[in-house]
Amino acid sequence: MIPRDSEQIIRLLLRGFPVITLTGPRQSGKTTLAKALFADRPYVSLEDPDIRRGAQDDPRSFLERFPDGGVLDEVQRCPDILSYLQTSVDADGRMGLFILTGSQQFGLMSGITQSLAGRSAFLELLPFSLPELNRAGKLAPDADTMLLTGCYPPLYDREIQPSAWFAAYMTAYVERDVRQQLKIQDLDTFQRFVRLCAGRTGQLLNLSSLATECGITHNTAKAWISVLEASFLVFQLRPHHASFNKRLVKMPKLYFYDTGFVSWLLGIRTPEQMETHPLRGNIFENFVIAELVKSQCNRAEPRNLYFWRDSNGNEVDILVEHGVKLMPIEIKSGKTVNRDFFKGLEKWLSLAGERAISPTLIHGGADAAYHHKGILVRGWRESGALLSA
Repeated sequence: MIPRDSEQIIRLLLRGFPVITLTGPRQSGKTTLAKALFADRPYVSLEDPDIRRGAQDDPRSFLERFPDGGVLDEVQRCPDILSYLQTSVDADGRMGLFILTGSQQFGLMSGITQSLAGRSAFLELLPFSLPELNRAGKLAPDADTMLLTGCYPPLYDREIQPSAWFAAYMTAYVERDVRQQLKIQDLDTFQRFVRLCAGRTGQLLNLSSLATECGITHNTAKAWISVLEASFLVFQLRPHHASFNKRLVKMPKLYFYDTGFVSWLLGIRTPEQMETHPLRGNIFENFVIAELVKSQCNRAEPRNLYFWRDSNGNEVDILVEHGVKLMPIEIKSGKTVNRDFFKGLEKWLSLAGERAISPTLIHGGADAAYHHKGILVRGWRESGALLSA
């Protein structure tokens, strides 16, 4: 098992909460981590129909099988158990009894916030981060291979091509989860929708345009985006409100949690194809932003990431809120840094004045970190550790 950055914070949370809830995409390593943390306690998966039936038919007897707690995997498959779990942990009084895992935010989060309010801490476990892969000696040799492969754990402990694995992932998980939530009959249209989303990664999310191109209604597009978000496949990055007397863009941007999945959806199969693909810059930007999200998730910190763009096209890829201060981060996929890379940051810094801290440029090269006119310049391998430095 590749050690996970979130393990330390989970162990800390187990001291103060009777229940820890791990959420995240399927195959992100939740079960492996939960079993490692509770190696001496029982584990059950509520995906198993027999186990789920027993939990549904007699929840009290089911929970009596765990006098000292345990791991309940894919608990969203049996949400009714949560009310009985509340009674059980309240009567016991000990901390660190149960780890729950779930791959969908729909029923799981609403059920836990209602039944286990104040009793459960939450942590999102996403695919491997760059620091995790680097420590394990699994980091790809170049950015293009990294973008193509992505960070899902099975790709690093099996002899399997990413294209074959993502095809199975799309079929076995995405389509099944979507069927469960939306009762979609025409999966071909939904698959087309997901691929159209991949083509818009790193771009402003215009639901009307997306719906028109896919041949669905605006409300359907909105519902399908919600499903992709709840399944931890995509996320939206909101614009920051600091105007500096400029008119700002109000639409969010769309990103995927894993660029390997994006690459597969776009039909990119080799590093050579990635190097020349017209969306390589968007995919690289997606990769770095996903790394920043992982960094915050692995420390159980709230997300405070935004982008900034005014109506004249002036833009900074990421603003990180630190109280009233703002940390700007610009992302450039080029391997060779040139003066044009700094224009967006320099323009924003002139507007922000004293509100700006630690301006940073992340690029696609492997150079060691250095400073240029007060801006920290770092290569892509360091993006995962940027916010924890």
